[in-house]
Amino acid sequence: MLRNALEPWHILVVVLVVVVLFGSRKLPDTARALGKSMRILRSEARAMKDDGPGAPAPAPNSPVDSAR
Repeated sequence: MLRNALEPWHILVVVLVVVVLFGSRKLPDTARALGKSMRILRSEARAMKDDGPGAPAPAPNSPVDSAR
């Protein structure tokens, strides 16, 4: 069913539509923002993996608790 779903000309059409919709001026900024978001997501996922499932969650510091 999906054997021929992604051929080179499909990718070319998608790239062409993206360029037409967003314009060539905004594409570098969009790509930069996407890369930055992916780096943040990857580092957060790595930090969660390093913490492990048994690590206790840090207690929130609320001003009400510290005033008593």
